[in-house]
This record gives sequence, structure tokens and C-alpha cells, in this order.
Amino acid sequence: MVSKKTSTATFTVPGLSLKSGHQVAATLQGRLYALNDLQLTLKHAHWNVVGRDFIGVHEMLDPQIELVRAMIDETAERIATLGLSPNGLPGALVRERDWDDYAIGRASTTEHLAALDLVYDGVVSSHRDAIAATGDLDPITEDMLIGQTAQLELFQWFMRAHLESSAGKLSHGNAPTEKAAAAKTKK
Repeated sequence: MVSKKTSTATFTVPGLSLKSGHQVAATLQGRLYALNDLQLTLKHAHWNVVGRDFIGVHEMLDPQIELVRAMIDETAERIATLGLSPNGLPGALVRERDWDDYAIGRASTTEHLAALDLVYDGVVSSHRDAIAATGDLDPITEDMLIGQTAQLELFQWFMRAHLESSAGKLSHGNAPTEKAAAAKTKK
């Protein structure tokens, strides 16, 4: 049986105290959970999107999934560099996350895009929180998170372009949940 125990090294990167390095790595562990969840959610939407513009949305999701997977690897490697053992196990993700599973199954392109817009709101906001938490401690990690956030925001804009009216309003408005966002697109 493989041990699921993670370890903490007695070192970190030069220029950071052990405490600061491990604090930054702990913040990144939360980002690792979020990014792992995001790539699974995007793949789920990819498999379950139907209707008008199916092929465009279906194919639009794959490059984003690959980009998020690269972010996962980059984040996990940074955690290890800082002296903690990254945890990518699904049980830990479910146990440690503070959000629910994606709420949409088989649905139209606009329903999925509206729901994913809310998912991106959460991921981008929490990435920005991590930028603030790490910025004074480690500019290398801050820079990595800034680059990831820029890519996530760009893709969110791509999704929103499908949902935006010429007047600049999103079809799902200020919906509080993924299901509510999806439902608003049907009106």
C-alpha cells in the first residue's frame, strides 16, 4: 500500500525563512486544489455541453483544460521547491475545499458557459487573494500567480463573449449559483 503521508522538508528556497517558505507553499496548496477541481470541471462541461454552438464551445474548452493542467504542474512544483509535499489526491481536495461540486450536467452551451463564469469568478478571486497573501513574502510565487490569473481572466473573457449582449450585459446577470446562472440563460 502506498502511503498518503505528505512531508515537510527542513529547507526552503534561498532568501526565505523556513516559516515563510512553508507559509507560501501552504497558500499554494489551496490553489492546487482549486486548479485541479477547475480542470476536472472544465472536462466535465466539455463532455456534457450540447446544442447550438456545441462544437465551438466543446473545442474552446480543451486548450483551457491543457493550460490549467500546466498551471497545476507549475503550482505543485513550486510547492515542492518551497519545501512542502504537494497533495494532488482527490480525497484531500474534497476534504479541504470550501466550495461545492459543479452543479450542471448535460446542458446547453449557454447554460454551461454561464455556470462556468461563476466558477471562474471564484477561482480568479481566490487566486487574487493568494497573490495578496504571498506578495510580501515571495515575489517569485506572486509572479507565477499573477501570470496564472491573467490567463484565467482571459479565458473568462472568452466565455463571457458568448454570454454578453451588445449593451454589455451578461445573460445570467448577478445569479448567485451555477444552477441559477444556467437557468437565467433560458429566459
